Amino acid sequence: MFFVAGAKSRTGSGGGNERRSIYQKFREVDILDKKKTVTALKPGEDRAILLGLGMILSSVMMYFVLGITILRSYADSVWTEEGVCVVLNSTVTADMNCSYNCGSDCWRVSKYPCLQVYVSVNNTGRVSRLSHNEETQDTSSECFYVPRCQKDSLAMHVMIMNISERLKANQQVPCYYDPSEQQEAVLLTRLYDHSIVFHSLLWPSCMLLGGALIIVMVKLTQYLSRLSEEIGKIKR
Repeated sequence: MFFVAGAKSRTGSGGGNERRSIYQKFREVDILDKKKTVTALKPGEDRAILLGLGMILSSVMMYFVLGITILRSYADSVWTEEGVCVVLNSTVTADMNCSYNCGSDCWRVSKYPCLQVYVSVNNTGRVSRLSHNEETQDTSSECFYVPRCQKDSLAMHVMIMNISERLKANQQVPCYYDPSEQQEAVLLTRLYDHSIVFHSLLWPSCMLLGGALIIVMVKLTQYLSRLSEEIGKIKR
């Protein structure tokens, strides 16, 4: 009877050890799988964070470039109010000299007609000279439009005359003027208006938002992963 009881106890302890051994193996496999998953996720998370930081840095550089080009020109422009201009007079006054590039260290002189356009702003009786945009106003304070200088002066003459005929035919054109009246001239168009500024800022803003969102999502994933591990430890 003693031998039978001893045999049963050895059999029972052996079965328990075997069950514990199987459980430990499964446990080790589970821990190893988790380690592999964490190891695989770690480089992916690092790459995602680097991508987000790169997008944020690129957007900041784009903001800087836009700030010293488009935004600066837009802020310095005094022609901020939009109105309606009635064309009073559109005539060619004289020929203006310009220079064009004819090769390496070679410049030659050509001529284009100077078109002067006078308008009445918002039918107020205020007569002002019309310029094409800020660049034209800075280049020539007398002429409405300064074409790109080229060898064929006749082609520039035809271009200016077509512009003059178009202005005479339209009579009323939209224009921009200085509300403080410090600038007597008015502009037909602005180099950078509201829509251009909006679209130029849209893409870097989207890039900045996308980079920040990527970083936030990675950090949220890491937080949820740690939270899941802590909950699993508590349950065990």
